[in-house]
Amino acid sequence: MAHLIAGLIFLPILGALFVSVMPPPYARAVALGCNLLTAACALMLWHGFDPAVAGLQMVSYHEWIPAIGAKLLVGIDGLSLLLVLLTSLVFPFALLAQRMERGFCALMLLMQAALYGTFTAQNFILWFLFYEMSLVPTFLLIKIWGGKNRDRAATKFFLYTFLGSVAMLLAFLGIYLVRGTFDFTALASLGKAGLLSGDVRWLAFAGIFLGLAVKVPLFPFHTWLPDAYEAAPTGVAMVMTGALSKMGVYGFIRLLLPLFPNEIKILGPWLLGLAVCSIVFSSLAAWAQSDLKRMVAYLSINHLGYCMLGLFAVTATRAVPPNEAQAALGGVFLQIFNHGLTAAALFYFVGLLEQRRGARSLGDFGGLMQRMPLLCGWMSVAMFSSLGLPGLNGFVGEFLIFKGSFALAAGFTAVAVLGLLITAIVFLRALQGLFSGPLAEGCATLPDLRLSEKWVVVPVTLLMFALGLVPQFAFTIFNSTVVQMARLLG
Repeated sequence: MAHLIAGLIFLPILGALFVSVMPPPYARAVALGCNLLTAACALMLWHGFDPAVAGLQMVSYHEWIPAIGAKLLVGIDGLSLLLVLLTSLVFPFALLAQRMERGFCALMLLMQAALYGTFTAQNFILWFLFYEMSLVPTFLLIKIWGGKNRDRAATKFFLYTFLGSVAMLLAFLGIYLVRGTFDFTALASLGKAGLLSGDVRWLAFAGIFLGLAVKVPLFPFHTWLPDAYEAAPTGVAMVMTGALSKMGVYGFIRLLLPLFPNEIKILGPWLLGLAVCSIVFSSLAAWAQSDLKRMVAYLSINHLGYCMLGLFAVTATRAVPPNEAQAALGGVFLQIFNHGLTAAALFYFVGLLEQRRGARSLGDFGGLMQRMPLLCGWMSVAMFSSLGLPGLNGFVGEFLIFKGSFALAAGFTAVAVLGLLITAIVFLRALQGLFSGPLAEGCATLPDLRLSEKWVVVPVTLLMFALGLVPQFAFTIFNSTVVQMARLLG
């Protein structure tokens, strides 16, 4: 079944070529059809995946450029499969969010192919090509179809990500000159014994850390994100927060933490401090926003900060109880999926409000429950999910992260809990400003959810309830991978 991974990568590329020559009215329909095919491949991968096996499955290997150690090596484990499923879910959701021309659809499909490649490649050269392949479509989507200040936002996004990628490439070239391989599994097996020695190891660590920290983004490398998310079209913002930001977290799990476990332990308190800053400072920044899109953007940084807290708590602590490590890592994996789903839904609802009102500031709305009870009700579910209300998908992942992190890094975790309190204040303020009080001027004629919008909102919201009430079906995907990584990283 290894050919299914190749199908995942090449189908969107072929779809992009096909869309680019289609008559404009059919572009989105063809792109959605391509998404259905890739989703079918992802489901077949899930069906053929053995959750009891911890290592890579469905591995496909071909020599590519032996002189530089480049191999066409792909495969999946529980984490890779989880992110493939998330990507397959977010992209059709994003394409349904707005009607755009064929160039927009083609670039979205290219970005989808890059994400599939990033989450399945097991050789650095191949992984890096897919990692960088996502940069150009995202830049063009913001630059061409973005809103106000799109030129500045697109340039800022490109420069931050490109410079981080150059640093990471130089670091891996140094590793290759010493170790002679780019394969992730081979490099990870050398990590605990010391991948590099002397000052070179710190230069390599800094290069990889910088490239991934920008992508997450981790404080203080996050300043590109609010501008990019604010300027991006709704569908692009959904993909950026739902799938693209997961590339950075995935890179930490797959690359930095297994390759440099000793260095992580030395820098542990500093890394935990950065994660706590991402959680607390971004929630405070969200509290200060009146623009709904910027508010959700800062909250996205906040929720990814929980993932980094769990990862650093496991890897930066010298004595790690296996149960607590598995709880924290299981929470991180589930939070990656849950955040992608919930944050994309929030951007979708903000996009609906902006389409109807022509504005997205809190001050432009009020009393919407009188005119749009369905939209307000479903949007409230997404907000409470992001807040971590028990019974919804956001609760389980955050609970496990805090359960594991409290046992491993109690002081840092206690401070991080402030982020939960501030996030609750942010959402309650938004709920009150948007839905309650007298009907605001200009909102008297706004329509409620249309039938086509219900077909998007209802399935996603039901999935939030399913993951909150019966999360076991998600845990079965990555449980064995969590156990293996807890043993490796701990």
